[in-house]
Amino acid sequence: MRRAETPGMVEAKPLVLVMGVSGAGKSTVGTLLAARLGVAFADADSFHPPANIAKMSRGEALVDADRWPWLDAIGAWVDARSGAGLGGVVTCSALKRIYRDRLRAGRPALRLLHLVGDPALIGARQAARPGHFMPPSLMASQFATFELPGAEEGVIELSVEAAPEVLVEAAINKLL
Repeated sequence: MRRAETPGMVEAKPLVLVMGVSGAGKSTVGTLLAARLGVAFADADSFHPPANIAKMSRGEALVDADRWPWLDAIGAWVDARSGAGLGGVVTCSALKRIYRDRLRAGRPALRLLHLVGDPALIGARQAARPGHFMPPSLMASQFATFELPGAEEGVIELSVEAAPEVLVEAAINKLL
């Protein structure tokens, strides 16, 4: 996000992707962050086609071919928000570098915020989520698939050990 540098210049609304494994708190932090920034929020789960949700509900991990249309739908949402000058916060696991590259391609204003934490802590949180289609049995595949972001990706990392409100404050301080 750029601050207005001259009088009368309109400040761009932020575009933020909150990433991390399932159960890291993306939806909770993303919702709070969007409210604080005064922008729309979208949860990546709402972009999955029914076949992906059915597959994960059966305990089957998605493969790249399942993810491409999902990632493209998330990217289209970001593009629509950006094109209208509205900004927004969207969640996405973005487990692999190639997924993050696809989401960032042609979107220089998109900032990535990575929620990181100990697998035991995140697993316990995910197991406590009632009624979510992503079963705790897929946690190991999430961590096995995850590729740490490189410094050149400019990803902001925040530890999920802090309360969501604290994470949002830290995110605001790093984004603005």
